[in-house]
Amino acid sequence: MKLKLGFSTCPNDTYIFDAIVNKRINLEGISFEPVLADVEELNKMAIESIPDVTKLSFHAYAYVSDHYKILNSGSALGYKNGPLLISKQKVYPDEVNDLVIAIPGKYTTANLLLGIAYPDVKMKKEYLFSDIEDAVLSGETDAGLIIHESRFTYYRKGLKKVIDLGEYWEEKTNLPIPLGGIMIRRDLPEDIRKKLGHIIQASVSYAEQNPRASIDYVKKHAQSVKDEVIRKHIDLYVNEFTYDLTERGRDAIKELYKRAEHSGLIPEVNRDMFQGN
Repeated sequence: MKLKLGFSTCPNDTYIFDAIVNKRINLEGISFEPVLADVEELNKMAIESIPDVTKLSFHAYAYVSDHYKILNSGSALGYKNGPLLISKQKVYPDEVNDLVIAIPGKYTTANLLLGIAYPDVKMKKEYLFSDIEDAVLSGETDAGLIIHESRFTYYRKGLKKVIDLGEYWEEKTNLPIPLGGIMIRRDLPEDIRKKLGHIIQASVSYAEQNPRASIDYVKKHAQSVKDEVIRKHIDLYVNEFTYDLTERGRDAIKELYKRAEHSGLIPEVNRDMFQGN
C-alpha cells in the first residue's frame, strides 16, 4: 500500500521523518509519497482530506476530527516552546486587542492560543510564518505571532516580546503546550493505522539514536542553515511527547479543545480522537 505522507519543512519534522523517507527502518510493506509543505498548507490539505497521514496543527484537527485520528507518536508538545507575540515597539499586554497582528495561518494552534488568551483581537493578517518578522519590521502590522525558528532569532532584528503564549498556557493549565500532531485517516484499515503508529514511533526512535543521520535531509529544507538554530529547534520540539503522547499529553490536547469550545473558537471535536497502539 502507498500512502501520502504530509509533514512540514521544519527541522523537528524532517528530523523525525528522515528514517521513513530515506528508508532507514522497516516500513512493514508500506510505501510513502512524502508531501512537504508549510504547516498551514498542510492544515488546508487535511481539510480537503488529501493526505492519508499528516502533520497537523491541533487547531486544524478540530475541523477534521470526523475524518482523522491522532497517532500516539510524532506530536509536538512540550514546555517553554509556545508561540511568541512580538512587536517593533514596546507594547503592553492590555494593548494587544487593538493591534493589527500578523499570524502564521488561521488554522494554526498559535492562532488558537492567541484567541484563547485574547478573544477580542479582531485585526489579523495571514502570512507565511517566515515572513512575519518582516511584516512587523516594515510596519505592515503592529505585531506578529511567531513560531518555529523565528523564536530563536527575532531579538537579533531588534524585535521585542509582548507575550509568550506558551508560558500563558502553562500558567493557566500546568500542562504541556499541544502544538501539532500526526493524524491518520479514519477510513484506512485498522491494521494499517496500527502499523503507521509503530512505523512513526520507530522513526522517532531512530532519529534520537542516530542524530547525525538526518543532518543533510534537515538542512536541505530548513529556513535557517545555522547548525545552532537547527539544533535548538529540534531539541525544543522533539521530546518525550514526540515518542509517546502519554496520558499527560492527551490531557493537554483535551484541555485545549475544552477551552476553545467553551470560547466558541472551534467546532465540537470528535471525542474518539486517539488512535490506539
